[in-house]
Amino acid sequence: MSSTSGTSASASAGSPITAITNAHVVPIDGDPFDGTVVVEGGRITALGASVSVPDGATVVDAGGKWLLPGFVDAHVHLGTHEEGEGAAGDDTNEMTDPNTAGVRAIDAINPYDPGFDDALAGGVTTVNVNPGSGNPIGGLAVAIHTHGRYLEEMVLRSPSGLKSALGENPKRVYGGKGKTPSTRLGTALVIREAFMKAQNYMGKADENARDPHLEALAMVLRREIPWRQHAHRADDIATAIRIADEFGYDLVLDHGTEAHLLADVLAERGTPVLIGPLFTTKSKVELRGRSIANPGKLAKAGVEISIITDHPVIPINFLVHQATLAIKEGLDRETALRSITINPAKVLGLADRLGSLAVGKDADLVLWSGDPLDVMQRALQVWIGGSEVYSYDTGTRSATVAPRV
Repeated sequence: MSSTSGTSASASAGSPITAITNAHVVPIDGDPFDGTVVVEGGRITALGASVSVPDGATVVDAGGKWLLPGFVDAHVHLGTHEEGEGAAGDDTNEMTDPNTAGVRAIDAINPYDPGFDDALAGGVTTVNVNPGSGNPIGGLAVAIHTHGRYLEEMVLRSPSGLKSALGENPKRVYGGKGKTPSTRLGTALVIREAFMKAQNYMGKADENARDPHLEALAMVLRREIPWRQHAHRADDIATAIRIADEFGYDLVLDHGTEAHLLADVLAERGTPVLIGPLFTTKSKVELRGRSIANPGKLAKAGVEISIITDHPVIPINFLVHQATLAIKEGLDRETALRSITINPAKVLGLADRLGSLAVGKDADLVLWSGDPLDVMQRALQVWIGGSEVYSYDTGTRSATVAPRV
C-alpha cells in the first residue's frame, strides 16, 4: 500500500479520473488517515494524506466523512433465493440427489433480485453466492459484485468453492425420503464415496469420459478451490476436519456455531471460519450454541473469522450491524472490520483485488456519513470499479441506484 506520507498521480489521456478528497480514510491494512484517494481505470492509483489531485480529475469532496473499502459477505444466497418470490424464486437447493457437486449457483442468480440494492445500501460490494445446505454436496459457489445487468460482467471468481453440508439439514432432507443419508454417518459416507470416485476419475486417461460432479470434486482435490463446509455443531466440525485430512483439500468452515469449542484446533490448522448468521433465533438443535459473543471467542483464540449474513436469512444490509454487536460482546474493533473486508476477501481468493484500500486494487469504495460501526451512520455513496452505483440523499431520505444497463 502506498504511504500516507504523500504520493501524487498524473492523468492518462482518455481515462477518467476521480479524486475523493477531504476523507477520513480507513484502508483496513494500514492506519487511518485524513486525505485523498485517486481512482483511474477502475483502480486505486494513489492514496494518502498529501496526495495531489491530478489535472482534469473529477473531485468528490468527502467533507471529512469516512471512506472504506466495500464490504464483503462470503456466504449469501443473493439472487438464488429471491425475496418476495416464494417457490418461484427459490433455486438454492437441487435436492434430488445427495451429490450435486456439478451444479453451479451462477446458473440461478437473478441480478434484479431487490437484495442487490439492499447490499449497496449496506455498503456491501462483493458477495459469494453459495448453493444451499440440503445436500451433503451442494454445488459450486461464485463470487460476484453486487451491481450489474449481465452476470458475466459481475463475476469476480467462478467457481469460488464447492459447498458441502454436515449436520441436521441433509439427514432431514434424505431421511424423509427414506434414502441415504438419514444419519450423520451416512452423510460422511456420501462425501467420502464422492471423493474416492473423484480420485479414480482423476487417474483415468480417457479424456472423453467427462462428469460434471467429478470434475468439480477434482478441483477441490487439486486445491484449485476450497471445500466450503456447512457445519454448526462441534462434532460436525470435527468430522469436517477428519475428512479434509483424509483427502487433503483446503477447508473453510461456514457457520461454525460451536467452532469456539474447537478454537485452538482450528487456529493451529489455520482453518478460517465464516461465522453467522448471528441475528437468528435458536431455531434448531444445532443452533443452541449460537451467540453474538462467539466471533470474539474465536478471534481471541487466533482463528481468522469472517462474519456472514446467509442472506436472506439475515438481510444483507445488516452485515455491518452484526459486526457492531459482536464488538459489544467482546470482538475487538479492528478484527470486526477485517471480518467484513479483507478476511472474506482472502477466503474468496480475491485479497489481491479487494477488501482493503491500496494502490492497484479495485476501486470498490464506500463513503459513510461517519463510523460504519455506529448503527446511526449510513452509506452515502458507493463505487464499484470506480463507477458510482449508489447514492443516498439525506435531505429527501431517498436512495438512487444506478440503472442496471
